[in-house]
Amino acid sequence: MEILYSDRDLAVIAKPVGMDSEHEVPNALIEQLGGKIFPVHRLDRNVGGVMVFARNSKAAAALSKAVQDGTMVKEYRALVHGIPPESAVWQDFLFKDSRKNKVFVVKKERKGVKKASLEFVRLCDSDPSLVHIKLHTGRSHQIRVQFASRGFPLLGDHKYGARDEYTEPRLFSCRLSFPWNHETKIFERLPDWGA
Repeated sequence: MEILYSDRDLAVIAKPVGMDSEHEVPNALIEQLGGKIFPVHRLDRNVGGVMVFARNSKAAAALSKAVQDGTMVKEYRALVHGIPPESAVWQDFLFKDSRKNKVFVVKKERKGVKKASLEFVRLCDSDPSLVHIKLHTGRSHQIRVQFASRGFPLLGDHKYGARDEYTEPRLFSCRLSFPWNHETKIFERLPDWGA
């Protein structure tokens, strides 16, 4: 696990695919840095990329507020089957079936349904397509579901319709920015398949 930045308040890492962001990553950070580690957002186990963790409760509160206010901006790279539009903003209603750990696009709001919004730019004209995504909301499996529901499942995402030989979804948190001490902190890392 690569530590991109650390100080007395923050630890920013490039999470490897296969590590749990709520337990394994904090434990690994405690081993490397000591002290306490507070998760403030999450990535699925099978997704890698840039994450920030707080190193004290005051920093955790400030980062959690940035997540809630939408001032923590998360951007991703993904490889998808097919050729989606050159750019778009997609808004959907998502329902999570917790028993199946699967998310579905539904037609209208009801109990348990949440609005989801993202924007993206397609970076190539080939199939599969490399896309750069900026999240407006942070819903469970959001990127995977919004692309798959339109016929563009992520490579390796067998839960949401991919039929290929890849073992994990080709999705990576490539850029994270958030306000911190009157400036904007920006951290970037690209996956080897998405440069």
